[in-house]
Amino acid sequence: MIKFLENVVFRLRALILLGLLVFTLFAGYYATGLRMTAGFDKQLPVGHEYIQTFQQYRDQLFGSNRIIVVLAPNEGTVWTREFFKTYKELTDDIFFLPGVSRHTVTSLWTPNTRYIEITEDGISADDVISGKVTADSMTPENLQKIQSNVIRGGFVGRLVADDFESAMVVAELQDYDPSTGQPLDYFDLAAKLEKQIRDKYENDQYTVRIIGFAKLIGDIADGASTVVKFFIVAFILTALALYLYSRSVLLTSATLFASLTSVVWQFGLLNLLGYGLDPLAVLVPFLVFAIGVSHGVQQINLITAEISGGANAEQAARVAFSRLLVPGSMALITTLVGFGTLYLIPVPMIRELAITASIGVVLKIATNLIMLPLLVSYLKFGEDFRDRVTRSREVRLKIMRGLGFVATPRWAVVILIGATTLFGIAVYEGMNRHVGALHAGAPELRPDARYNVDSTEIANSFALGLNVLTVVVETPPDSCVTYSYMKYLNQFSWAMQNVPDVTLVVSLPFAIKGSAAGWNEGNLKWKDIPRNRPALAQASNTVPGAGALYNQTCTILPHMIYLKDAKATTIKNAVNAVKEWRAAHPMEGVNIRLASGNMGVQAAVNEEITETELPMMMWVYAVIIALVTLTYRDWRAVIACCLPLTFGTFFGYWFMEVLQIGLTVATLPVMVLAVGIGVDYAYYIYNRIPYYLGEGLNVTDAFRQALLETGMATFFTALTLAVGVSTWAFSDLKFQADMGLLLSFMFMVNMIMAITVLPALAVVLEMLFPRKRPVARAKSAPVH
Repeated sequence: MIKFLENVVFRLRALILLGLLVFTLFAGYYATGLRMTAGFDKQLPVGHEYIQTFQQYRDQLFGSNRIIVVLAPNEGTVWTREFFKTYKELTDDIFFLPGVSRHTVTSLWTPNTRYIEITEDGISADDVISGKVTADSMTPENLQKIQSNVIRGGFVGRLVADDFESAMVVAELQDYDPSTGQPLDYFDLAAKLEKQIRDKYENDQYTVRIIGFAKLIGDIADGASTVVKFFIVAFILTALALYLYSRSVLLTSATLFASLTSVVWQFGLLNLLGYGLDPLAVLVPFLVFAIGVSHGVQQINLITAEISGGANAEQAARVAFSRLLVPGSMALITTLVGFGTLYLIPVPMIRELAITASIGVVLKIATNLIMLPLLVSYLKFGEDFRDRVTRSREVRLKIMRGLGFVATPRWAVVILIGATTLFGIAVYEGMNRHVGALHAGAPELRPDARYNVDSTEIANSFALGLNVLTVVVETPPDSCVTYSYMKYLNQFSWAMQNVPDVTLVVSLPFAIKGSAAGWNEGNLKWKDIPRNRPALAQASNTVPGAGALYNQTCTILPHMIYLKDAKATTIKNAVNAVKEWRAAHPMEGVNIRLASGNMGVQAAVNEEITETELPMMMWVYAVIIALVTLTYRDWRAVIACCLPLTFGTFFGYWFMEVLQIGLTVATLPVMVLAVGIGVDYAYYIYNRIPYYLGEGLNVTDAFRQALLETGMATFFTALTLAVGVSTWAFSDLKFQADMGLLLSFMFMVNMIMAITVLPALAVVLEMLFPRKRPVARAKSAPVH
């Protein structure tokens, strides 16, 4: 069948290449229209318990998608006329930003910031800044009154910093722009936050700090622009390495052209299908390019071997096509399934990433296994090239002959014992890996990035921030004035307040206690839930900001739990505390539901990754087992190909634990890719072993021959790709740096497993379970 395909493909090679050229022009046209896209809803796991809660109450509860802007004078406190004038202008500018839900804009200047005071004449309620006061008419007496109102209203640590050296403006965002009805352009909003807010108000007198999803995604997009620079560096390094390996500008150019062509096709098809490129998925096309280079090196290796043996370009291309079609297709199918399993994670952004990567891998079958040999068949190589490549191959073959000892029975046992010992350590250490962010701030950015610096400063000065986990409590009607319910929820609030890394709990029971004390001359002895229904009604009706703490029928009582940071362990501890408390203290009629707020969304993503990681890996390995079984019809081949891959996977988990890299949306595709690349090495090396066993060689000699044919190409591929992606470690984006380090490690460790553990396993299995072999016709098979 393969010979038939070879004859058909090469007979029609001119027509096929012409068709591919037309398709490349077509895809290139559409590729120019591909744009980056981002959306808050793309982060939400579909069908997850927490997201169902969020979607049900998203119009009533806030905190999931907000921006926070803090204005801080460089000297002194906020209690100056000049500060409040600037603060008022800042509030107005934020009010008119696209996508801002205007009724949620909150600062000391907005009418939704009110305080309630109990006096000898009764209750007194008013705006923190009276409507009669303007920025231009501000007097020292007004400032003193505002400061008093801020303190009495409990806004210290919420809208004004604990040290009075900064003040905050908070606004919720909609996922669409009300003025246009179109989805909110987060990149445009991020640019406006920089140009219309930071650039306008930050100067010698003031510092502006901005955090929120919109700002974060903008910073990531800005950092993603550097991906092109690192890709160019990696491309140049790859080109140099390919030339050193092939000793031919033509072969190097053909290989790079084939890999780049699939990226162009990928971009064009994505745009044609209506997809954009998410900033967190911007590295995927370059990972697909790396896969193409990996398969291209195998093609170059076989082509140069044939040319060195006297074949012309077409003959060499035909051999490369027929001999690498099966292992190459198996490797690409495995990688395709690996990326496809990412679709199991019900997060739209990850599913887009899975589609993006899968399209790229499918295209590799055409560009690297078909187009590249056809291009090579038209090239012309002189005797000088044959001499150069022969000398180069002799050096490589000498090195590979030296590595043949790993397939001897004595060394095979030693290698297996050593690898198994390391594997045991890797499994133990890998059990401690974390899903989610392991460091404070945005895990996608470096700790010293402006966004993370702003986030840290805001967290240190305010009790409120972005890291809010909203627990929705569903209760019977009028529960706000029912003592039993308020007492129960007060106990829940107190339990959450004492969870480590919880900075503040905002809830109706806590607010009622403060209001009840106020009705009794501020006496702390009365800071409790009133048992009397009229007194409880009186206290609940005078709670500041009551609209955010309960609905009109008192059937929804949200509890806002503010966390110190967004680390995976912090979120998990808070979520587990809620689950444990509601399980241990059930109450009829009360339903405590997780979760809204941006930490609720992040908790849902972390849980989905945790639940789907193992099934994804099982699917990938199931496909590998099926393909190896179908191709080689030998259970020994399954073990020889899969076990080294398993070793490499757990070594990767160990590496992540050592470097404190969490399993996130960014790193999960790396682990899947590592399996795909790792099995490439195994397929290409093992593919020649059954052939030589059929020739009558023992397993040691069979591996030595396979190593001579494909070993150096495997080693060179891993080294080249590792050097290329290692440059990402210098990126401004931390997730790109983490991916670069992790990919470099996985490329090298899977290569080492393929040229050491795989032959060692093959030898030991052959010793324990020998197969019937024909009488050897030669001590070794010829290698050009």
